[in-house]
Amino acid sequence: MSLLGCQAQELTTTSNTQRKNLECIAPAKPGGGFDLTCRLAANSLKEAQLIEQPMLVKYLPGGIGAIAYNNIVGSRNQDSNVIVAASTGSALNLAQGKFGEYDENAVRWLAALGADFGVIVVNADSPWQNLDDLMQAWKKNPESVVIAGGGYIGAQDWMKASLLAKAAGIDPKQMRFVAYEGGGEALASVLGGQTQLCPCDRSEMKGQLESGKFRVLAVLADERLPDEFAQYPTAKEQGYDVTWPIWRGYYLPPDITEAEYQWWVDTITKLVETPEFKQELANRGLFPYIKIGEEYETMVKQQVKDFRESIKEVGLAE
Repeated sequence: MSLLGCQAQELTTTSNTQRKNLECIAPAKPGGGFDLTCRLAANSLKEAQLIEQPMLVKYLPGGIGAIAYNNIVGSRNQDSNVIVAASTGSALNLAQGKFGEYDENAVRWLAALGADFGVIVVNADSPWQNLDDLMQAWKKNPESVVIAGGGYIGAQDWMKASLLAKAAGIDPKQMRFVAYEGGGEALASVLGGQTQLCPCDRSEMKGQLESGKFRVLAVLADERLPDEFAQYPTAKEQGYDVTWPIWRGYYLPPDITEAEYQWWVDTITKLVETPEFKQELANRGLFPYIKIGEEYETMVKQQVKDFRESIKEVGLAE
């Protein structure tokens, strides 16, 4: 590279640290996971003094993330001042073609910074004392187990149940799944006896544990969680290889320069080592789940690929 080229690249990289209009787009209404994800980045970047001015959080709901995705690819494709919140649900939606003509290769994947995890929950009065009790009963009579989940058929709660069914040797098409507006309604149906289990999220259960009204049969993580959920075994340790980390991360517009992309990668790499970030992560009830740059991009694309295969196997796609 010529001296002039080196100087230009250095100038571009340096200017990034001095931008005044950085923003994070949450592809949903205020509140909820995408809002949390944007505020995690915005607050910790400023508190760690890695940006000079506060990052704005803006909302662009619609199409379960499709509106924001299409906006970034089609209208703001060169805007290196903006990042967009993403999650495991984004990968699942991409696998099902819910973002229109654009696939997982249409953006630059920046980083995952935190995660929640799926949990398998039943009513405290349930006859199932552990995951194997449930699985054996389910195998014996797949029609006897009614599952409650937030979202639509094919959304995350449904996919968690599908993976669990496969681990039990059950065809996911045989599942009796009742879709509710959200995790709260799904848990209420378990409590009321209309359904028998919920493959919900740990964060949805945090405020429910002390009531004694629910029993956690399994956590869908590789290892036991280091908080009040440490008392609950994973599905893996009970002999069923099912995990569901709900990662929370970000993507960038597709046509930014390599120097601009690298600045974001370098900045996030610095951020995750700071006490400010670690405190923000804890404050928001998330666990560290750090994948940055190429590692994150590889993970997302592999997950989309895996999801495509999974939804074919369960009859959601041809």
